[in-house]
Amino acid sequence: MEPPAHNQEETSTPPRTKAAEVLNSELNAAVYNKDKEAVLELLEQGADVNSKVGSGWTPLQTAVRIDEEELVWLLLDRGASVHTRKDNGGTAFIEAGIAGNVKVLELLLECGSDVHEQDINGFTAFMEAAWYGKEEALKFLYNRGAKVNLRREPSQDKAKLHKGGATALMDACRERHFSAVKILVQEMGADVNIRDNRDRNALIHALKEGSGKRKNESPVPIVRFLLEHGVDVKSKDECGKTALILAVEMESPELVTALLEKDEIDIDDADEEGNTALMVAVEKDDCRIAKLLCEKGARTDHGNLIAVARRNRSTSMENLLREHKVRFVPETPRAWEPHSKRWRAQLKNLDQMYRPMIGKLKTFPYIQQKIQDGIYLGLHGGTEVAVQITRSAEGDREKEFLEKCSHSEHLLKLFQCEKKKGCMYLCFPLWEKNLQEHLQDPEGQKDYKAALKIIFQALRELHSLGFVLISLCFHFSSSTGLEAGCWWHGSSDVSLQALGRLVLYVLTGGRKPLQQVGMEDLARNSPDYTEALDLVQSLSSPDERGLEGLSKHPYFWSNQSRFNFLKSIWNKIKDDPNRKSIFQDPNVTKKAFPYPRWTKMIDKDILHAMEKPRNAKPTKYGNDVTQLLRLMRNMDEHKDEK
Repeated sequence: MEPPAHNQEETSTPPRTKAAEVLNSELNAAVYNKDKEAVLELLEQGADVNSKVGSGWTPLQTAVRIDEEELVWLLLDRGASVHTRKDNGGTAFIEAGIAGNVKVLELLLECGSDVHEQDINGFTAFMEAAWYGKEEALKFLYNRGAKVNLRREPSQDKAKLHKGGATALMDACRERHFSAVKILVQEMGADVNIRDNRDRNALIHALKEGSGKRKNESPVPIVRFLLEHGVDVKSKDECGKTALILAVEMESPELVTALLEKDEIDIDDADEEGNTALMVAVEKDDCRIAKLLCEKGARTDHGNLIAVARRNRSTSMENLLREHKVRFVPETPRAWEPHSKRWRAQLKNLDQMYRPMIGKLKTFPYIQQKIQDGIYLGLHGGTEVAVQITRSAEGDREKEFLEKCSHSEHLLKLFQCEKKKGCMYLCFPLWEKNLQEHLQDPEGQKDYKAALKIIFQALRELHSLGFVLISLCFHFSSSTGLEAGCWWHGSSDVSLQALGRLVLYVLTGGRKPLQQVGMEDLARNSPDYTEALDLVQSLSSPDERGLEGLSKHPYFWSNQSRFNFLKSIWNKIKDDPNRKSIFQDPNVTKKAFPYPRWTKMIDKDILHAMEKPRNAKPTKYGNDVTQLLRLMRNMDEHKDEK
């Protein structure tokens, strides 16, 4: 049997062309892999030579980064733009400053790059070459007009935080590129005393830890070079630390010796926390540096030096200090009184004990200083705070969330935060009680309605910020009253049903645990029982009103608002001939009118005055609900009559 003949008119379906996004991604990958043939093939297939991948990298910028000259030529020949920027504002030319390839720098300049173009952080190619120690690139760029003393110009937001303002010399000093430092100063005339936006000069940058591979190299040669070229030794860093204090922190006797040779050095100058160079040396238990400072005449009456050495169990430091006439002085607790009454004893204890500082925060995460799970007492710059301790990654997310809540009226505000050793310390204004403690406190009257109103308002603020998955807590402060604390754990959905249970918990005074309280626990003789019950039922069976509508529930109305509402009903129905039937419809109310003989219950004098008004016709009131509404309206209209 012969096989069937193919239909000659049938045409095969052409293969689907690759999506542009895939082509562009493959092009950048091919450039990174230095695969010239693949680059040419992808360009022929229609890949965009100026396309961007993660963080805004273009093929040209990638080729410059991997220092592949041939691909740079090829991409430029195929129309690659030298002006395209990454997400951080970086260009191929700035990237070439990092790579340090002079030929590529020259080629990009010929294609229209600007020697002074900057990224969003103010970095130029010249600054990048200094940061990475690319000496030939530095010389080339300088000869092409790069300004050696140009200061970084960051965005306005960063400038407000005093960021930026650094020069290429500062970068070379911080990253320990001694040869580049010498070139910048000796050959290009870099000014060693220019200061950045935090008032730091090149010497301070040289004494800071760098970020590159050379960060562990000694800064001694650079510091000595700067000292020889007249750098101002009185410059300080952003924390008020002098060059001498920074040298002590680096535990470098050679640096300390070099700085002490300068007459301008103030050996007893202190940082913003009052620490002198000698105090830092004693704290670090560095006897060599402490001896150098003492022999140079450092004052020994700043700080209780012997007490610090004793706490560190350093007999050698104690003996050294005694040789220089330092005496142990028992510390006298300062006369300080906390604002908090609830936490007074614990705060005084925290104030008097020694604890290593975490930035400006002093805290001790142990049981006696515990407020609740994961939250401890603290002092931040002397202010009493509650400290939540989390891992840095979680803390960053919580900090971001709390910053979004900063302008909310009823949500907990973040006071300050600190980071240390993988932990984030979130500091909040200290509170006196949590919601349960407030409800169960036998002293004082509890305004449950006001508390619930704040809770509803806090949740509305949360929803307006777009947050739903929140773990909530509520606490009372002596200064601000009830606030909602919102921990971004994403562990519970603050649904209307859960809110209904919280309403019951508040109205029943917190006598039962939140998860156990039910409607049967609400006392029938409690204020506004009917309205409260309806609010809880509405929350348990949500309708179209939602949180926004239920926050305006009659339970929250004032007496005047309720009166005005009832008065308005009479005004709407008074001209309806069938007004009695409005309140008899079984779909409107299934309950009997609660005051069937209200004319017998009301004050007789008031009823008499309203039935026989002075300036109006006599009126007889019956016992139905419409007549009661009428009386209420008339009482308000004639309230000024005697």
